Amino acid sequence: MRRLAVLVALVGLLASGCSAAPEEFTGSRLKNPYQAADIALTDTSGAPYSLGSDTTKPLTVVFFGYTHCPDFCPMVMNNLAAAMNRLDSEDREAVDVVFVTTDPARDDQQTLRTYLDQYDKDFIGLTGDLDTIIDVGDPLAIYVNDGVKLPSGGYDLGGHSTFTLAIDSSHQAIALWNQETSSAEFAADIHTLLTED
Repeated sequence: MRRLAVLVALVGLLASGCSAAPEEFTGSRLKNPYQAADIALTDTSGAPYSLGSDTTKPLTVVFFGYTHCPDFCPMVMNNLAAAMNRLDSEDREAVDVVFVTTDPARDDQQTLRTYLDQYDKDFIGLTGDLDTIIDVGDPLAIYVNDGVKLPSGGYDLGGHSTFTLAIDSSHQAIALWNQETSSAEFAADIHTLLTED
């Protein structure tokens, strides 16, 4: 009888563990959203683009990085590209992905376009002078450090923020994700943000 009770309890635990509970939001929601500054950078076609006025889709996902980044940038960009592929066509049409360079000395329009095309030809790349990029990142709590050329010929960029922002159609950053967010987590959270009233 005791074995039967233990067996029933175990079956109950397994059943509760397999139930389809709704997934929680993986990113961090911003209780006090950051307002994007209306400062124009230049996209890969040479046109002006401002996070403070041109983010008119329901959601714009923004990452600041650089094309020569050896670690976090390609990881985040791969996950964003895979996340976009996970979305259905309706969600995908409602989202832009924007990559803002933190290394404009090397990331001109063509370099950015070539880099982003490896991930998704619809991704938007932005460049400009470094001071302007710093001004764009500042109100979004994005840290961008001026690069220093090393004797080897490379650059020590001193670091940049590695989180990804979700900006809504009011040009406010309403959520963010860290650099370890998976493509599945990005996709689920993006869908959640798009379907909330």
